Amino acid sequence: MNVLLWHVHGSWTTAFVHGKHRYLVPVTPDRGPYGLGRARTYRWPDSVVEVTPDELRRADVDVLILQRPQEWELAERWLGRRPGRDVPVVYVEHNTPKGDVPNSRHPMADRDDLLIAHVTHFNALFWDTGDTRATVVEHGVVPPRATYTGELDRLAVVVNEPVRRWRVTGTDLLPRFAELAPLDVFGMGVAGLADRLGLPPDRLTSHDDVPQERMHAELGRRRAYLHLCRWTSLGLSLVEAMTMGMPVVVLASTEAVLAVPPDAGVLSTRIDTLLAGARRFLAEPDAAARTGAQARAAAGARYGLDRFLGDWDRLLEEEACASR
Repeated sequence: MNVLLWHVHGSWTTAFVHGKHRYLVPVTPDRGPYGLGRARTYRWPDSVVEVTPDELRRADVDVLILQRPQEWELAERWLGRRPGRDVPVVYVEHNTPKGDVPNSRHPMADRDDLLIAHVTHFNALFWDTGDTRATVVEHGVVPPRATYTGELDRLAVVVNEPVRRWRVTGTDLLPRFAELAPLDVFGMGVAGLADRLGLPPDRLTSHDDVPQERMHAELGRRRAYLHLCRWTSLGLSLVEAMTMGMPVVVLASTEAVLAVPPDAGVLSTRIDTLLAGARRFLAEPDAAARTGAQARAAAGARYGLDRFLGDWDRLLEEEACASR
């Protein structure tokens, strides 16, 4: 099957393109947000093929995966075909709603020409999709090659654009944890974060836009993983850290309450409880390792790659068959 999708979310797309299909990914000369092409910091299989807008006119496409409202018009113009009529459409909703929660109307609500696939049950609960068909395909991750050692008495964080997103990503909470141990913050747009938070460089080190495989290797050396997002669908970096065997300290919001069972880490809306958990992991490496082993088992059972790809195979085949 030929599946057309844009490169939007690196970790999700990396898992998705490990399936059995041929994946067409638009590329433009500027490699802008609607033409990134193949990933440069993730390992993708050879079945992912870059296609230009001109080439899409002649391309065979069995299913169209959309992830942003603007892609609808682009797909129609670049393909020369009508999405939802000439080619079936699955709209993947990665994000929690913004604005008037819980009354947020989805941009694809009340349509009969597509299927919305939420990546978490939390998203499905909070988005109002009206009469549009909707389902949930929970996340899956490619197991990182790195494994947890926890040799460094430091705490790891992965977050993108922590200054712009600030309270959404729990950036304002980081100084509390920097009092316990030095923080290593990985992601895009993390440069200069220590200055923005008023922390000395020895309490917070930024690692900006590090390739995924190298980032995983560095994460695994830290004693525990912090996930302090107040409002996010579900951070795949959290699932990846658990899959590596890292103990996690997690703000109990959105889908995280299902992703982290009690024996896999510390999960709470009370910052003092999270601080106490992080303090214990730092002081007791053996307890951290035991908790990390439980985190690995939990992540493997719920977010395994085989389950994820199997769910998507069934959905794609159903949508392709229904359109014939």
